[in-house]
Amino acid sequence: MHTHILPEKLPNFAQKFGYGDFIHLIHNADGSANMMKGEKFFRRIQPNCWDAETRIADYERFNTQVQVVCTIPVMFSYWANAKDTRALAEFLNDDIAELCERYPQNYLGLGTLPMQDADEAIKELERCKEIGLLGIQIGSNINDKNLSEPEFFPIFEAAQELDMAIMVHPWNMMGMENMSKYWLPWLVGMPAETSRAACSMIFGGVFEKLPQLRVCFSHAGGSFLPTLGRIEHGFNCRPDLVAIHNNVNPRQYVGDFWVDCITHDPKALQYILDLQGSKRVTLGSDYPFPLGDLEIGAFIEEMDLPQETVEDIFCNSTLEWLNIDKSRFEIGGSNTKATEVVEKK
Repeated sequence: MHTHILPEKLPNFAQKFGYGDFIHLIHNADGSANMMKGEKFFRRIQPNCWDAETRIADYERFNTQVQVVCTIPVMFSYWANAKDTRALAEFLNDDIAELCERYPQNYLGLGTLPMQDADEAIKELERCKEIGLLGIQIGSNINDKNLSEPEFFPIFEAAQELDMAIMVHPWNMMGMENMSKYWLPWLVGMPAETSRAACSMIFGGVFEKLPQLRVCFSHAGGSFLPTLGRIEHGFNCRPDLVAIHNNVNPRQYVGDFWVDCITHDPKALQYILDLQGSKRVTLGSDYPFPLGDLEIGAFIEEMDLPQETVEDIFCNSTLEWLNIDKSRFEIGGSNTKATEVVEKK
């Protein structure tokens, strides 16, 4: 339920709009492509970042039939003019919707929105619903604003009304400019960003006001669950600072939202399962990027977990998060994680 994809051909939106460091692609002779942030090199990607058949074959190696796809967070472009960000979002969302239409047994899609403008975001959210996407991916902050800010609440409210799931992905990491060495923004900043998002939504009362909102936090919830004791203690000892918009203990919301399983550590995942319950832990990979779990849950199969727990992680929890039924997927000839569960049911 956590993989990233780009269109193979990405227009140069900086030239189209006349400003900004929008991402564009330069394809190389060896089949790879350079993601360029304006004129600056950002990342080299391989065909598995856009080629549908390559991705399906990669997933078959790990007995996995279905992948939920969303854009790469650097594409969010919340910093741009909202109408331009929406135009970019429309291009990306249409590409994902077309992919899901071509391969309905292999791909499910999440859209991206111009979160910096609630009106534009809601219009695109409604359009995402119309073109068959099942939810949206948003950043852990929007131009350094926390997700608890009132300006974002109408978007969350619309997502609940439209039955659209939300995946929160860390980006624009706090302190990034001060800790670029050692890849610290990705190793330290990302887990902190996800906790920032979870705490903001809890303390801002988003979950309290919108109990049917279905949110999944990436990377096992980042540092939120491992530091929940400290977060709860802060809530209890300084309610004058913490409980100013919501007086419900943050621990009460554990199990109301989902997290993915990307821990790279069986003991850490067991801790997450103990807190969340298996029905709120989804199979994430962060494919095709190296910091992800590119063996697609192989370590989970080695943990000697109850079969029901494994089935929840591999299939059931994601289906519940997206609010779709297993009958949507045909029973294929291959022994896939998704179809295995269908056959058992």
